[in-house]
Amino acid sequence: MICGVAVKQLVVHADERGFLFEVLRCDDDIFREFGQVYITTCYPGVIKAWHMHEHQTDYLCAIKGMIKLVLADLRDDSPTNGEINEFVMGDHNRILVMIPPRVWHGFTAIGNEMAYVLNCPDKPYNRQSPDEHRLPYNTRIIGYDWGVKHG
Repeated sequence: MICGVAVKQLVVHADERGFLFEVLRCDDDIFREFGQVYITTCYPGVIKAWHMHEHQTDYLCAIKGMIKLVLADLRDDSPTNGEINEFVMGDHNRILVMIPPRVWHGFTAIGNEMAYVLNCPDKPYNRQSPDEHRLPYNTRIIGYDWGVKHG
């Protein structure tokens, strides 16, 4: 696991009315502080990558559909420099992934439906000075193959 990344297994409470699962609580061990909450979507066949924050911690949870979330540690001062982590998450694997600052990340929808992703970052988006760096999904700097793995 990339240094600083944490995963929280989410508990789904279901009955005849539907289901509920808590994503993040202020008394969770992984909680830092509140910034904002937003939902982003991803169409099948789209790759939303790569981006990284210098100061912001992201808390990502796929709330509808399935995604493959990929993290890449390019931090020179990290004991896990060069490591890649993959998480398949969503309807069939309810987890929350905490992504620390300076870890590159991106995701793609898995399957044939749009995926909905909830993010609860610890800092609000600063429109005048965004804490965000981007690389193309196919950058050689990371060298990740987003293709479906068979076999």
